[in-house]
Amino acid sequence: MQSYKKFNMGNVKLLSGKTLKSAKLIYKTYGKLNKNCSNVIILPTFYTGSHIRNEGFIGKNRAINPNKYFIVSINMFGNGLSSSPSNATKSQSGSKFPKITLWDNIYCQHKLITKKLKIKKIALVPGWSMAGCQAYQWAAQYPEIVKAILPFCASSKTSIHNHVFLEGVKAALIADKNWKKGKL
Repeated sequence: MQSYKKFNMGNVKLLSGKTLKSAKLIYKTYGKLNKNCSNVIILPTFYTGSHIRNEGFIGKNRAINPNKYFIVSINMFGNGLSSSPSNATKSQSGSKFPKITLWDNIYCQHKLITKKLKIKKIALVPGWSMAGCQAYQWAAQYPEIVKAILPFCASSKTSIHNHVFLEGVKAALIADKNWKKGKL
């Protein structure tokens, strides 16, 4: 399979009002657009996942067949490939990385899809876990171009139970003797 591509966006104003400097999205495409461009599937990445991990869904006898669909697997911000604390400009590295929301991710993914790839309609946005949350966000933010979503093992709003779980993970990281308050 082909290697990934990079979409450089320059400085991006975030929902918070802060700016993500030298923003970039890493993505990979599979399959070909049909004549009327009606076969587009956006496959976001899940938390800690990348386009490589999404390849488990893609194949002739798998959930998403690249012989039928044009698939765009987009690495979400913070996953280590797209703009992340570990690869940001020095002034935004580590704990200085700005807060990124699902809205910010989808806003920038939309720019990739519509401006770079010139796609006007999306047949499906599937995803599990945080990729499923992005599917919900795609439908809420850009309902005029998204025909269907298929979120699984995901919710449109984080439950209190999940929030407690995530705070536990955060507490474990902070308790590590090498934590350094998120500084690299």
